[in-house]
Amino acid sequence: MVPQSSRPVRASFDVAATMRDGTVLRANVFQPDDGGAGRYPVLLTRLPYGKDLPLGSAALIPEQAARLGYVVVVQDVRGTFASDGEFFPMLAEQRDGYDTVEWAARLPGANGEVGMYGVSYFGHTQWAAASQHPPSLRALLPMHTWNDTGAPNAGVVWRNGVLQFGGEVAWQLEMALPQLPRRIRNDPQALARAIYALTREIDRLPTQGFSELPLDAFGPFTRAGTGEAWRYSIEARENPALAVQSAVAAAYELPLPVFHIGGWYDLFLGGTIANFQAMRAAGNRRQWLLIGPWTHGNVNHVQGDVDFGFVSGGALLDYQIDLMSLSLQFFDHALKGAANLFNAMPPVKYFLMGANVWKSAGTWPPAEAATQAWYLASSGHANSLRGDGTLSSGVSGGRPTGAEAVDSFAYNPAAPVPTVGGAHQLPAIFRRGPVDQRPVEERDDVLVYSSAPLEAPVVVAGPVAATLYVATDAPDTDFVARLVDVYPDGRAIALTDGVVRLSLREGLQTRAEVRSGEVYRVEIDLWSTANAFLPGHRIRLDVTSSSFPRWERNLNTGADCARSTQMCVARQRVLHDADHPSHLTLYVLPAEDAPA
Repeated sequence: MVPQSSRPVRASFDVAATMRDGTVLRANVFQPDDGGAGRYPVLLTRLPYGKDLPLGSAALIPEQAARLGYVVVVQDVRGTFASDGEFFPMLAEQRDGYDTVEWAARLPGANGEVGMYGVSYFGHTQWAAASQHPPSLRALLPMHTWNDTGAPNAGVVWRNGVLQFGGEVAWQLEMALPQLPRRIRNDPQALARAIYALTREIDRLPTQGFSELPLDAFGPFTRAGTGEAWRYSIEARENPALAVQSAVAAAYELPLPVFHIGGWYDLFLGGTIANFQAMRAAGNRRQWLLIGPWTHGNVNHVQGDVDFGFVSGGALLDYQIDLMSLSLQFFDHALKGAANLFNAMPPVKYFLMGANVWKSAGTWPPAEAATQAWYLASSGHANSLRGDGTLSSGVSGGRPTGAEAVDSFAYNPAAPVPTVGGAHQLPAIFRRGPVDQRPVEERDDVLVYSSAPLEAPVVVAGPVAATLYVATDAPDTDFVARLVDVYPDGRAIALTDGVVRLSLREGLQTRAEVRSGEVYRVEIDLWSTANAFLPGHRIRLDVTSSSFPRWERNLNTGADCARSTQMCVARQRVLHDADHPSHLTLYVLPAEDAPA
């Protein structure tokens, strides 16, 4: 719990800040009510979700921080709620972030030093501001946040060139709702009709809306009379120069202390880790990375189908402290020079799932982790849980030595494999996180490769990758790989996954030809995880070609679904012989690190 203080607090609402172009943004300001006697560091957050709504206090309770000696500023970004201007996702956050940092540093009672904090979009507003090098910025605390917005693998709009479809659609429709009263000011009946039309489209997304084509004139946006940002995203895929760039790399030059917070089931985990690694690589050692078994914006100890134990959650991390108090200790350390947990905080603190304990490391991945290959094999019938797919480690001689049968499946984009759990921000009816995969593993268009029950624990901590040798009869297609922990009772709990577009196998800048029947080597980045596969459990890799609506469907025609509605069924093949050793790569900790 945040320690209590008897210091009274003064709150000022809708405090105006004028940006360089004359636009006025408004914030709530909380500060110690000491009659102007003191000067305090500023904690600033900038969000598009309403400074007066619950998310305005989600990452940090402003009144509590003010009681502990901070000026806390919670600002509506441009074009949202109380702030003037037009909102377009991420477009103005660099310049507005710089201007707001410098304005906040000069507020009455401020001492000129600013720390920024926030989750997701208001984690991004921190990096956007930092990229402009505002002189008063002294510390960052981004949680569940990506790196460069325009990066094709950032997980915001794209994952390896594949649209992060469902979450992006749902987010943009929901973001359009508070914009309606700003656009329709003097016609209550028109406003009511617009709200009805938009909420109806939000409601019908899971059952109908997500399945509509084409995407450039996407039906839910068209009927709701919105979608400007969506069309921009579609155009940017065809012309990457149009993508909104946040130039996060420019922030890596700054000697800022940063507390990076991520989740194993957060869709921006890759960016969170990349930011930490880049700051460390630039020589900045005042970097801390905390990763829990969490989904996007949710730090509870129960996620999906798994209870990781109370101390996995934000209420009492590792028996020590709640997450908000830890965040305030970071700012006490960075902005006030206080001696606290951060004096001895390891650079990396991560939750090891399976063993359900917190672990420490000097870097990510842990230096003591070594790569280990697990090879796919079958007699040609790895389809579904009823198949004969196996997974064996190279350590135990699992590498294929001769010819083997080839596994195949038919991928039909009209009946894609549905998204079940995982790292996404789809509507709540699509459950997030560690969810049992058996419903999708029952399908014949999912190849299932499982190890034998383990006799000793295999402790994994680091990046995960699948190297597959594949072929298709389609002009283009996708492949999806998913790492799964199979419990002795049969539960198949998803850990992490990834997707690759076959035409982008050589990189995202050029589209490579896909020839029917030709075998291609593809690398699927599954980002990272930390999990102890316990004795009696099995390590599993699922391979398929879709996870819809999380990722857009590849129509298998070579045409972009932004423009096309035509589909065809693709016959997919996965090879795993001596010349085509398809395998899973894990970072495995030494046996002495295995749980007792």
